[in-house]
Amino acid sequence: MRMPISDDNKPIAIAVVFILVILLIGTTYTLSTTGTMPLLSPNYLLQQLQIGSFLGICAAGIMMVILLGHIDLSIPWTLTAAAMTATAMGGDLAVPTALAVGVAVGVVNGIGVAYLRIPSMIFTLGVDTVLRGLMVAQTGGFAPQDTATPLMVFLAKQRLLGIPAAIFVWAAVSLAIIVILTRTGFGRAIYATGSREAAAYLSGIRTRWVIVGAFVVSGVCAAIAGILLAGYSAKAYQGMGNVYLLPAIAAVVLGGTHILGGRGRYAGTLIGVILIVLLNSVLSIMQMPEAGRQIIYGGVIIAMLLVYGRNQRVLS
Repeated sequence: MRMPISDDNKPIAIAVVFILVILLIGTTYTLSTTGTMPLLSPNYLLQQLQIGSFLGICAAGIMMVILLGHIDLSIPWTLTAAAMTATAMGGDLAVPTALAVGVAVGVVNGIGVAYLRIPSMIFTLGVDTVLRGLMVAQTGGFAPQDTATPLMVFLAKQRLLGIPAAIFVWAAVSLAIIVILTRTGFGRAIYATGSREAAAYLSGIRTRWVIVGAFVVSGVCAAIAGILLAGYSAKAYQGMGNVYLLPAIAAVVLGGTHILGGRGRYAGTLIGVILIVLLNSVLSIMQMPEAGRQIIYGGVIIAMLLVYGRNQRVLS
């Protein structure tokens, strides 16, 4: 007897199929050209997950905001500002300072969206621009000469029990997000507010505080990613977070989180991140030119969205 797949699981199932197709294509290519299968090597997969942890942590935070029907476009320079501030501070205060930057940005974003009622796309983009200006002013427009602290390098590059420490950090963030969304009143309030904010407010939920809290989580996740990325690169640099915004949003949406809020599972976001990481890996192995890489990368995302969108219309 064929077991039906629930509506929430269908995007995840579609993403898993795309992952298997990508693995098949990459393995076939490497086997035919080099006679080896690096994509199936445990060390190679761990390395890809280590690199993917930066994207995964960003996606975990931005998912909280998307569940509310909002968007956080300040991720790139929140990540960069946290990393640059941490390396500039140095010592034992580096990591707490970076996290404080993430909290501060999240609070500002939350107040602007929840209390001032400015559209999140506009307000967070403005905050991102302000952060960029502040960092340029801090460095005078030059590359900072500060280096990452030993703790930042350890969290990003060292291994524990043969597994990169960055994967443990990603796992800890993932566990925290899962607990928040499934085991706390705050998580239930996020889904209720994202489904219909007015109804949630009338039912007694403090929707403004929920919005602020979600943006704080997004800011903290971006700061954690900045700490790891600075540790991995041994320093912070301007624009280091620019490449993570669109892939993070894509991972969340490809994982089945509704862009208008109210519906989505973190497992889908996790699968979406893995899909994007493996796609980039296969394109790199195939030595695809940058132009072709962008075309294929965008084409796969559009294809998945079309399949998922058609599936949603059939169900409705």
